[in-house]
Amino acid sequence: MVPTLQVRDVLLVDEIAYRLHSPADGDIAIFAPPIASGGSDFVKRVIGVPGDAIAISNGIVYRNGAALREPYENQPPTYDLKIRAYGIYVDGAPLDPRIANVPPRSAWRDPDRIPPGCYFVLGDNRNYSDDSHVWGFAKSKGFVGRAFLIVWPFDRLRVLSK
Repeated sequence: MVPTLQVRDVLLVDEIAYRLHSPADGDIAIFAPPIASGGSDFVKRVIGVPGDAIAISNGIVYRNGAALREPYENQPPTYDLKIRAYGIYVDGAPLDPRIANVPPRSAWRDPDRIPPGCYFVLGDNRNYSDDSHVWGFAKSKGFVGRAFLIVWPFDRLRVLSK
């Protein structure tokens, strides 16, 4: 999540938020790894929610056809991505549902939009982030909370905005 978050930042996390409402576009979300990795919780930015169409082309992220303004992004993505034909395609190749979290066709409502119960998340350091362009969708049941404040180190104390 560099540059928004640094490796040793300590965050305050609202663990009640996602019990009251679903994750929203722009949230900095904490969630369980969507595929078995044996690691700790992930911290990523919610880019797309169920029903959204997501594409990345020429370094620009599009949600529902509109280019996102992303002042938090460390560098533009060097890959192209599109949700289409019941899958996530990175540089033209589909993510393999045997090793990535891509639901079966029967779980989708629309072949070109994020399926119900799924979220598309990216790190702010796009080209070096282990995120939805690598392992597919984050699942709604795995969300732990929404990060809202950096509390340590003190010189980085600030509210996290969307």
